[in-house]
Amino acid sequence: MLTIQTFQAQLDRFDVSFSEDRFLLAVSGGADSMVLLHLFQQTGVNFQVAHVNYRLRGNDSDADEELVRNYCSAKNIRFHLYTVSDKDEKPEASIQLWARDLRYRFFRQIQQKENLNYLVTAHHLNDQLETFLINLSRGTGIRGLCGITEFSDDILRPLLHFSKEDIYRFAGENKIPFREDRSNAKNDYLRNMLRNEVISKLTDARPDFLENFDKTISYLTEANNFVDDKIAEIERVLIQVNFGGFSIDKPGLQKESDFVKFEILRKFGFSNKSEISKIFSAEKGKVFCSQTYELTVDRGTLVLQALQETKSTKPQEFILNMHEDEIILPDTFKITRRNSNRLMWLIDREKVTLPLKLRKKKSGDVFYPIGMIGKKKISKFFKDEKLPILAAQEIWLLCDSRDEVLGVLPLRQDRRYASDPKTSSNITLKL
Repeated sequence: MLTIQTFQAQLDRFDVSFSEDRFLLAVSGGADSMVLLHLFQQTGVNFQVAHVNYRLRGNDSDADEELVRNYCSAKNIRFHLYTVSDKDEKPEASIQLWARDLRYRFFRQIQQKENLNYLVTAHHLNDQLETFLINLSRGTGIRGLCGITEFSDDILRPLLHFSKEDIYRFAGENKIPFREDRSNAKNDYLRNMLRNEVISKLTDARPDFLENFDKTISYLTEANNFVDDKIAEIERVLIQVNFGGFSIDKPGLQKESDFVKFEILRKFGFSNKSEISKIFSAEKGKVFCSQTYELTVDRGTLVLQALQETKSTKPQEFILNMHEDEIILPDTFKITRRNSNRLMWLIDREKVTLPLKLRKKKSGDVFYPIGMIGKKKISKFFKDEKLPILAAQEIWLLCDSRDEVLGVLPLRQDRRYASDPKTSSNITLKL
């Protein structure tokens, strides 16, 4: 059941500082997002609201905007609006994908402009079931069946374990205004058809269906995490990092199951099972291409090189700016975190040479990790941390202008440059 207390319990599941961080709520005017807005207001969190008027439903679209705008005005909540115009070039088909891309682009712009740490959406348990059934119909694997995640990158979905019925009940009990999107009653899209025809029959036939489904998703997620760990172990044995690419032990991978072959090669863009089969029967010198990698079959080895277009879109170094002794990360920079823990490093300003920068690992890089004795090669540190090969490629090093490594983000700081009791001036890095 959805209450202020159960909602707060869901927030407590996130490793996020709700007292310090700032949030952007995506609010459409429907029951889900208006309830989310009410709940966030009750918790006293620092947040703002964003709304998109797609102008797809005439006066109804304008009425949705008016509802959200007036609510925010009455409660003194910062309100951001994007109104779709002719320049947005609405397509004849794929309206849902177009609308999704447009609103997330708008949300990201607001987050950047207002320095908002997290985006919060009102996805709920019924949305989760719809996604599960859509992915099931497409023949997806266990990863797709896990559906929507509660916390991915910087997006929070705190209503994901509450049903639509819970949300309606809470809205009624607390007299929260909302508007119904009448187009949801039409079965024009697969999601609407599943919602109106399939899920309603399942929940009518079995009242505890959604509750049991929520448990099943949890089991599937645990199973998927277990599989990911096992795949990472195999990758560490079979994959070597080369300059600009990777080499895979072909006989070693060939001995693995078709499932393992698929899970490893799909990370390089090879997700067609018939093509994967051809890779292992191909002669030496045969070349296969995905959208991101070129795979060459060598004697005993599969050699993978990132395509030039891909390499050119991924800068290997960023110079950092600072404001009042705090490091400001570039807008394009994103850390792949192994967990959702917050990070704050204090760096002794007198021990480093500005400007600071972020770069990828180079051959021979070493550092002196906090909590360890002596120095360690970065490559050995990655291995000891049991990082999957591809995940290690996404890790950034914090360095000063002399190219001295100040830490491996977000895993470990170098103790030589960390602040200590004698430090008189700090540089703060927050993530």
